[in-house]
This record gives sequence, C-alpha cells and structure tokens, in this order.
Amino acid sequence: MTTALIYLVVMLLVAAVVFLLAAVVFGRGEELAPLPPGSSPTRLPAEDITGEDVRQVRFQIVFRGYKMSEVDWVLRRTGVELDELRERVARLEAALQPREGAHRRPTGE
Repeated sequence: MTTALIYLVVMLLVAAVVFLLAAVVFGRGEELAPLPPGSSPTRLPAEDITGEDVRQVRFQIVFRGYKMSEVDWVLRRTGVELDELRERVARLEAALQPREGAHRRPTGE
C-alpha cells in the first residue's frame, strides 16, 4: 500500500515539474487586448460588397468554433454568386437604358 502511495506522490511531483518547466520555457503566449463589446475583427465594406470582399472575410477560431472548410466553401460560393448577380443586374440596366428614351413623347409638337 505504501509503495502505491509513494508511486502516486512521485508521479504527481514529476507531472508538476514537467508542467512548470514547460510553462517557463514556452511562456503563456502573447496575450491580445480584448475587443470592445459588440465589435468583431471581421470586416466588410458598408456598401457595394463584391465577391472578392466576401472571399477575403476571415472569422475568429474559438474552442467550440466552426468547421473551417465548410465556412470557406460557403464564402467562395457566396462570392461567385454575388459577382454573377451584379453582372446580371448591370446587363439588365444597360438593356433598359435605350428603352427609357423611346417611351418619352416629344415635347412641343
């Protein structure tokens, strides 16, 4: 019984020494100042978001975070879709411009 107790105490001491040695050698790491409440390091323009803006978005990784490959896939797909929609809107607006002048009645006649 005393042998098991001595073994347990020695193992705890060895574990404590290894932990303290690792803490001294590697340090606690660089600590960043906390973000103000309600803010995020993720940035997007206030207006005219392009596909490239969406592709450049990066999220914080937390302990119970997200599967990065899934979020990256969604961002890539959203960026492509956004670019396609903007191109389609531009083509439709360009097609409508000549018609707007054709519907006006001449003034003075």
